[in-house]
Amino acid sequence: MPWREVNTVSLRQEFVQLVQAGGVSVSELCERFQISRKTGYKWLARAAAGEPLSDLSRRPRRSPARTPAAVESAIVRERQTHPAWGARKLRWRLEQQGLSRLPASATVHAVLKRHGLIAAAGVGAQRAWIRFEHAEPNDLWQMDFKGNVALRSGRCHPLTVLDDHSRYNVALQSCGNEQTETVRTCLSDAFRIYGLPWRMTMDNGSPWGAHARHELTPLTVWLIRLGIGVSHSRPYHPQTQGKDERFHRTLKAEVLNGRTFTDCAQAQRAFDAWRAVYNTERPHQALGMAVPAQRYRPSARAYPEQLPPIEYGPDDGVRKVQAEGWISFQGHDIRVPRALRGERVAVRPINIDGLYEVYFCHQLVAEVDLKGPMN
Repeated sequence: MPWREVNTVSLRQEFVQLVQAGGVSVSELCERFQISRKTGYKWLARAAAGEPLSDLSRRPRRSPARTPAAVESAIVRERQTHPAWGARKLRWRLEQQGLSRLPASATVHAVLKRHGLIAAAGVGAQRAWIRFEHAEPNDLWQMDFKGNVALRSGRCHPLTVLDDHSRYNVALQSCGNEQTETVRTCLSDAFRIYGLPWRMTMDNGSPWGAHARHELTPLTVWLIRLGIGVSHSRPYHPQTQGKDERFHRTLKAEVLNGRTFTDCAQAQRAFDAWRAVYNTERPHQALGMAVPAQRYRPSARAYPEQLPPIEYGPDDGVRKVQAEGWISFQGHDIRVPRALRGERVAVRPINIDGLYEVYFCHQLVAEVDLKGPMN
């Protein structure tokens, strides 16, 4: 009979009973149970002494390398302050606070687990995306709404703007709606403090616009007039906005979960307090455990309170956009985004005969083949 792992205690009891029953030597029974004579005599001795036949704990009576109680308490306290932070972030934070004798991150994780502060991993955990970041702060800002959050009366719409290079949160606003003027007011405040980025990327839909053809909207027209490039994430590919999406998950875990705000003003107070922690205290693994504020610097491009005039080159064919989003050029009607009605655009030839590009300020808004059929 093999010495099976299942129901081991029962097998040990049976082995002892058979030895005590006699008729077969201990050596023979050990061979039948496929255990060594040393193990057989160990269990016989345990039974004779009245000790249990289950495995004894291998935990040492003394643990000289155990995490000191003060350090363990500090780990637990910091986790309770930041319940969504993992072991590496907590260890980094405690190190910044000057705590000595800090254990490895794996040990910090074990401390959290021992105190019941680690939730079981969910099924189907998301895989990590391959990271890409722009080389300098303000090269690209990502912008989106974090859905909407139920209040005791009404809803708020958290607007988030994140610097791609540093993950610095330049705006976190509790908005009462997702309308153009609301976003424009929030962005104006951010531009006054941090300056203008070179480019902004956003999702598809109102108030950013886009749809299938990436149509412009009054909001994106305003951004282009400020000298900011505008791009949109690919439909059904939220990873294009991956850093802001990740920021949204952090915001949900550390601020929104389990809380109900009375109104937008109360939500904003919570956002402001957490934003300071996120930017200046919370270490980021993708930044080598630095905080976003250590990698961010404001843009040298100051926000103009008055929009600058639009200037095109001497060889550009400048046309005014008509009400329905059309311009006329060399006998052709060319469709451009309707949000540009009343604005002036430039038509420029490219190196292929008959092909032209239409620009609004620096932004390409249309392409046309004048050798094709008349519109």
